[in-house]
Amino acid sequence: MNNSRQNVFISFDYDNDLQLKEGLIGQSRNDNSPFNVADFSMKEAAPQSQWRKEARERIGRCSVVIVMCGEHTDKASGVSAELTIAQELHKPYFLLQGYRKSECVKPRGAKSTDKMYNWTWKNLELLLAGHR
Repeated sequence: MNNSRQNVFISFDYDNDLQLKEGLIGQSRNDNSPFNVADFSMKEAAPQSQWRKEARERIGRCSVVIVMCGEHTDKASGVSAELTIAQELHKPYFLLQGYRKSECVKPRGAKSTDKMYNWTWKNLELLLAGHR
């Protein structure tokens, strides 16, 4: 088992892409996985200030944020807020294309220089090692 796993926060569109989070959690369970899922997006059900405080705490506990991009990520206010929080906390992050056969979009708040990477095991290993 790999003892140098990074703790990651998964940001995803709760209403449309729950299966992407589940897939990434599944990958984290592999013995040779370079990461643990420490936390992930919450449905924006709490009052905005409480939700934002909880999101900031969760993101703050992680070493990197993985943003899972789907077809409607640009309309997911929670993903945009989580990305903004990651930027404010100077947390490294990267965007993964959640679906191979669909047009995935970046969240609002993504920088024009933020690249969206194909979701492959090799890319995950490289991106978590800082190759981005």
